[in-house]
Amino acid sequence: MVQVVLPNDTNPLGFILGGTVMHLIDIAGAIACHRHTRSLLVTAAVDDLQFLHSIKVGDLIILKSHVTCVFTTSLEVQVDVFSEETLTGQRRLTSRAYLTFVAIARDGERVPVPPLIVETEAERRVCEQAHARRAQRLKRKMEVETTA
Repeated sequence: MVQVVLPNDTNPLGFILGGTVMHLIDIAGAIACHRHTRSLLVTAAVDDLQFLHSIKVGDLIILKSHVTCVFTTSLEVQVDVFSEETLTGQRRLTSRAYLTFVAIARDGERVPVPPLIVETEAERRVCEQAHARRAQRLKRKMEVETTA
């Protein structure tokens, strides 16, 4: 996804709002997951979102997403966010996030997700890292549920 950062997307300093970036990350992640599952999806979690560099009005915001791992009824997607200065073409990684989506039917019930074809050693390593993130996320979820 690519779009130009307009003044209504920015704070008084002329930098894109964090909430706007999060919204675009959610959309880019959902698109990658929809294309894999061809099903309805809901966002279940966002892991480790950091804003490394600001994006200013007039820059392009570029979002690249890809599915990293598939579980039974959920899947993880990585979204990388870049800024690109329109006049120089200079591009910088500004954010990276991992999102988990759950595939659902119209009645809200979870549905199985098609498997992800993992062919290279790098893809296997990324999927192993996704399993570790999932284990940590589920552990945190249990901790929250027991204290609520």
